[in-house]
Amino acid sequence: MRQGRSARTRTRARELDRTPKRAGTAEIPGSLASHRNLLTRIPRPGSGGGQIEPAPAPIGAIPDRSQALSSRSPTVVRQILPGNSPVHSSCSKVGTPLTTIHAALAENDQELPFEPVDFGPVLGYGPGDGTLGGMVSTNISGSRRILKGAVRDHVLGVRAVNGRGELIKAGGRVMKNVTGYDLSRTLAGAWGTLAVMTEISLKVLPAQREARTIVCFGLTDQTAIEALCIAMGLPYEVSGALHLHADIAARLSDAEIAGAGAPVTAIRVENFPASARYRASRVRQALLAYSPALELDAQRSKAFWDDMRTLKMFQGRSNPLWRVSTKPTAAAKLIGNLLRTIDVRVAYDWSGGLIWIETPPLTDGGAVDIRRTLAELGGHATLIRADDTIRAGIDVFQPLDPQVAMLSAKLKHAFDPLGIFNPGQMYRDM
Repeated sequence: MRQGRSARTRTRARELDRTPKRAGTAEIPGSLASHRNLLTRIPRPGSGGGQIEPAPAPIGAIPDRSQALSSRSPTVVRQILPGNSPVHSSCSKVGTPLTTIHAALAENDQELPFEPVDFGPVLGYGPGDGTLGGMVSTNISGSRRILKGAVRDHVLGVRAVNGRGELIKAGGRVMKNVTGYDLSRTLAGAWGTLAVMTEISLKVLPAQREARTIVCFGLTDQTAIEALCIAMGLPYEVSGALHLHADIAARLSDAEIAGAGAPVTAIRVENFPASARYRASRVRQALLAYSPALELDAQRSKAFWDDMRTLKMFQGRSNPLWRVSTKPTAAAKLIGNLLRTIDVRVAYDWSGGLIWIETPPLTDGGAVDIRRTLAELGGHATLIRADDTIRAGIDVFQPLDPQVAMLSAKLKHAFDPLGIFNPGQMYRDM
């Protein structure tokens, strides 16, 4: 059965390889000379050039939309090693839509273990419009990161082109094979400012057979994070640990949870069905002092965590949305301090280590208050969603310490001396 699914996947990939390129896109060519010729500014619509459409609400500083280079292409999954292989990996072109990768992996009973966030509906795109290159470039992982690691931890190898037009190859397709600097990790999380990736190989894992979710209602932020930290310390491989304010929980798909009218604390365990149910029972027993009220079965668990993966509780809104990383022990205090000055809506993930904060439409999107609090408690904040006026007036990414900024500028110059790739995307002078 596994070999049959693998054969279907290879056939599907060959068919997609023959699909004509979409008009107006520029696929990165293969030769070094072509790369050098391509790394000139490509005109945007209105200047007699291509037909590449600008993103409705891109993350980062306001980009120069008069010039662009696109790596989006229907040439997709090159290779998926079957589930009975000793190494599970997928090698794909960077423009491959994540929906295509998810579907191809599902045919082989595999998945991306870090559960990538789908920003599409939050930012004004359609669901599943993200690409492999965007996922690796941003290095933004979902709820399962606390157990399986981040995106960059699963990158086996990349092919890319730097700002000099030179081809870069790091790592391999079936195993991490790097000596010296690990360029795969450097490019992951660089937001496309260092090089254009053309092909990426990822480590994938067998799909989880069943998930069970323990739900508590009515806990305060501090008590909820205490419960989540206890669950994380149990030997049952918790793969999701979150806490939602009541008004945020009311936006979820599950009618019982949305209608509870109380804060929601959720803990997920995954494994084979019998093991997942046993682990859920043990986690529930360990948290009896926190009054666990509900256990979601596999179907309801999938729907619940899909809501988290697509940030359903922040969809259909235009208020500024921040992504804040901090110590779990400081998370409740951070939000408590913010609530003294601005009215925020909050979802904690990673046992409090990651906080999604929706602020009112203030002139600075709440940047001053958020970063003042982070300066005291530690952490960093990235503005994920806001209108152009707000994004133009503040630092979208966390400001760097002078020493780190100097190192970042040197790294940028080493990869992209002419400043071709996403100038000002992360920081205005880089």
